Amino acid sequence: MINLENKNIIITGATGGIGKSIVKTLHNYKANILATGTKDEKLDKLKSEFENIKILKFDVSQNEKIEKFIENATNQLGGSLDCIVNNAGITMDNLSIRMSLDEWKKVIDLNLTSTFLLCKFSVKKMLKNKSGKIINITSVVGHTGNLGQANYTASKAGIVAMSKSLAIEYAKKNINVNCISPGFIKTDMTDKIEDKFKEVIISKIPSARLGEPEDIANAVLFLASNHADYINGETLHVNGGMYMA
Repeated sequence: MINLENKNIIITGATGGIGKSIVKTLHNYKANILATGTKDEKLDKLKSEFENIKILKFDVSQNEKIEKFIENATNQLGGSLDCIVNNAGITMDNLSIRMSLDEWKKVIDLNLTSTFLLCKFSVKKMLKNKSGKIINITSVVGHTGNLGQANYTASKAGIVAMSKSLAIEYAKKNINVNCISPGFIKTDMTDKIEDKFKEVIISKIPSARLGEPEDIANAVLFLASNHADYINGETLHVNGGMYMA
């Protein structure tokens, strides 16, 4: 039986559809959660919905402040860190021929560089415990490519390769680094897709439907638990069969 009681867990990007579902699921399994995001209203709503959850507003694109963020977050959790779920990310879509250097850099910096730094400074905390779990949220398009998303797909593919390297470096220290690669999930983002385009997407999914945020949250729950202690450097694909590695 999965039990995350007394496990200190940081969740970034906690106010979006997937992030909130991760918070809810891990909270239900008694994890001690610190949730972060950039929107006060949504963070306040999380605080009111989930008992004893800790909130720390932070923009993960502020790379120079990430070490301090991990320090502050860990202190709020009681001084130790068992798991971090790196879920924060952005898109700035454009065809490659039209994509500006700024659009490229902003997506790479937030999605990939920030994730690396969050992992780096989390590992420093986990080494003190001689254990830990890092779960990085990637995307199916990081494996398949996607029209108008050269920056986003590069950032997500980079997370996968980076996570494998980190997994090799810290496996002997009992620190597991894994990825979850969602397919197309029902969120505010996919709700904005026109029905005709949504039908095309669904036609490529063997399960013939979009995923639910809970599908991703349940995968996070598994990887955060002791049931996944011997899983390291892997990517768990949650996409209804859209992409089979």
